Amino acid sequence: MLRTTHTFFRLPALAVALLLATSALSHLARAAENPFPALAGTWNGSGTATLEGGKTETLRCKGYYTNGGGGSALGLSIRCANASAKVELRANLNYANGAVSGSWEERTYNQSGTVSGRASDNKLSLVISGGITGSLSLSLSGRHHSVAVSTGGSTLKGINISMTR
Repeated sequence: MLRTTHTFFRLPALAVALLLATSALSHLARAAENPFPALAGTWNGSGTATLEGGKTETLRCKGYYTNGGGGSALGLSIRCANASAKVELRANLNYANGAVSGSWEERTYNQSGTVSGRASDNKLSLVISGGITGSLSLSLSGRHHSVAVSTGGSTLKGINISMTR
């Protein structure tokens, strides 16, 4: 009888342990989908800006990403310039269960608005709206990432940059 009682109490304990392990793994899987912590830090790179009429400008860029809110918030500042052009993009983003929302501003062209979209462990796909409309996609691969912005703006049509740590 002692053996049966011992087994009887061990099964609920095993079930509770499995439930806790499943919950922890589910939380880790969700956390692994969040690219914000991997982006934190300083990045350098280059790219091009596409302007009205199809004209392109080569740019040198610096990116500054700050991670907060327990990993669910990202402050983004990307500055790109050359002798005749300058782009300064800033955003404050929030992540929750794969969804991204927040605000953005571009200081050179004096535009601002909201951001919404989706994120995975290596990609952000965002829609920007406000002063101009468009999209922003970011792909992350280890020490490299690329950013592509496409807009319906009258002067700045898009930006494509690649950055490394």
